[in-house]
Amino acid sequence: MFEKLKSIGSMFKTELKVYRLVMKDSRTPFVAKVLLGAAIGYAISPIDIIPDFIPIIGHLDDVIIVPGLIFMALKLIPRELVEECRAKVV
Repeated sequence: MFEKLKSIGSMFKTELKVYRLVMKDSRTPFVAKVLLGAAIGYAISPIDIIPDFIPIIGHLDDVIIVPGLIFMALKLIPRELVEECRAKVV
């Protein structure tokens, strides 16, 4: 169990590095940069739309909003650019 969590944490750090490179690249569309920035900001922000102390629903907004923003941003970014940034990180 601990190894699986460790693996997920490592993958999360890698993806954050990829998204940072993608955001710095001039070929990334402005709207995608805004969406990625909003996703990262919302993930690390202590302020939530639905407070976390509300059981289940409080954490559900984090599970839906952040991946949704990342998904929309990645749809706007050329696949070659994401692959290129991923290769730089790994």
